[in-house]
Amino acid sequence: MSLISLRERLIDRLAPTADWSPDGLPLQSDYDLNPGAERSGRTLRPAAVLVPVIARADGATVLMTRRSDSLASHTGQIAFPGGRLDPGETADQAALREAWEEVALDPGLVEVLGVGDAYETVTGFLVTPVVGWLREPPAVTPSPDEVAEVFETPWDFLMDPANHRREFLDPETGPRRWFWAMPWRERYIWGATASIVRGLRTRLYGDEAEPAAAVDEDAA
Repeated sequence: MSLISLRERLIDRLAPTADWSPDGLPLQSDYDLNPGAERSGRTLRPAAVLVPVIARADGATVLMTRRSDSLASHTGQIAFPGGRLDPGETADQAALREAWEEVALDPGLVEVLGVGDAYETVTGFLVTPVVGWLREPPAVTPSPDEVAEVFETPWDFLMDPANHRREFLDPETGPRRWFWAMPWRERYIWGATASIVRGLRTRLYGDEAEPAAAVDEDAA
């Protein structure tokens, strides 16, 4: 029942892909924990990430990547497959394309269930999380130019607020920067990726009288 209830909850609580618009407004951002940070009036660039939920028999997991150490930015960070939209693309089209390019995830294996709340990054992107359902673990091959590692994180771990930490870094110049983090084993999930996970949890379980029990039912 747990996988059935999770899939039904995702379909019920996420927005249909048909409702997505590139002109939508962010409901979350890197500025939520840093309201005093300088914010320009720039036009946000649309981007999308795929949140692949894998229906394993012993509990759902989420496929994530560790970015290549050779990339010019966000080196080695944990992320969902994704990137900026090409002209004329929708969020789900871009997310599936990027997942194919980054880890060779066959789009035909992914059932897109809907989209979560758009997220604004300090780098000027408006990121739409696209949630996909995979009925069994996929065969993936990371692109060495983009991805150093592909791994799965348990759904119940990501949805447990006890694992969500509010942490900070002090850059050489500028004010302290706060962010969310959820370390899992040797992986440090943080920043926009962690915030997107928290946003999904709020959307899926935020109005439950006993959210922890609802998470347990979905992920058991």
